[in-house]
Amino acid sequence: MEFAIISALNGVIYGLLLFMVSAGLTLIFGMMGVLNFAHASFYMLGAYVAYTLSSLVGFWAGLLVAPLVVGLVGLLVERYLLRRIHAFGHAHELLLTFGLALIFEELVKLFYGDFPVNYQMPDNLRFAAFTVFGTDYPFYRLFIGGVALAMFLVLYLLLSRTRIGIVVRAAERLPSMAEALGHNIPLVFMSVFGAGAALAGLGGAVAGAFFPTNPNMALELGVIVFVVVVVGGLGSLKGSLVASLLIGLFSSFAVGIDWSLASLFDLVGLGPWARSLGGLMTMTVSSISGTIPFVLMLVVLLVRPAGLMGERS
Repeated sequence: MEFAIISALNGVIYGLLLFMVSAGLTLIFGMMGVLNFAHASFYMLGAYVAYTLSSLVGFWAGLLVAPLVVGLVGLLVERYLLRRIHAFGHAHELLLTFGLALIFEELVKLFYGDFPVNYQMPDNLRFAAFTVFGTDYPFYRLFIGGVALAMFLVLYLLLSRTRIGIVVRAAERLPSMAEALGHNIPLVFMSVFGAGAALAGLGGAVAGAFFPTNPNMALELGVIVFVVVVVGGLGSLKGSLVASLLIGLFSSFAVGIDWSLASLFDLVGLGPWARSLGGLMTMTVSSISGTIPFVLMLVVLLVRPAGLMGERS
């Protein structure tokens, strides 16, 4: 029971963290069609900017300012780099953003080194929220989840209940018509890209104080974020949330499961024979937990190519 409760909590929190990072990519990918390979780098930049500011102005000020700084970097990237090559197609965007990801990583290593930095949560957040069968559950994990849920609520209301959301959705579906009505579509696209970068920066600023802040954090999360966007459906914020939670829960439970195919043969008394074969028979679920998101993506694409909540073309 303890394993189930802790794994479920960890899975939900990890899923909400994935959503914090993938929400911005959902907007960028779904609206602009930009294959932003550097999106997870904005997550990394958010953590490092917050770490730098926390030593100067405190944790909370750093948490608020870091997404704004990362969002400004996103605005500059879209205005002076991506806009120049957008007309040449996805291959140019992919190469450019891949190069940016490498540049951001090397810049971080240049200024902060190859090792994790000491970015930590404040002492007033360092306590147990509750105890599960003698195991203290950190409050800061719940804080990460709460920030993600608040971000989802704000984004959903902004896109569905405000004039800004109407303009953004119009620019996504009928850009020529929106431009004919007097809206500055390049400005809208730039704003969306900057907002997406800021959301990733917020995820890094919040999570970096709990998980290790190191130059490899973008690489560790980058591919999974694209899996979330594909599974949820391009441009679907709700789909991104559902996909993030599914991936988080499956990954969390898989890490703690030591079952193998040989374990199934134990039920009929053929366990020793199965183990003697080695290879796939003795491979445990925990040893392949890193592949769970990709298996889920494969299954979803086979059943529903548009994603869980994506619109069919």
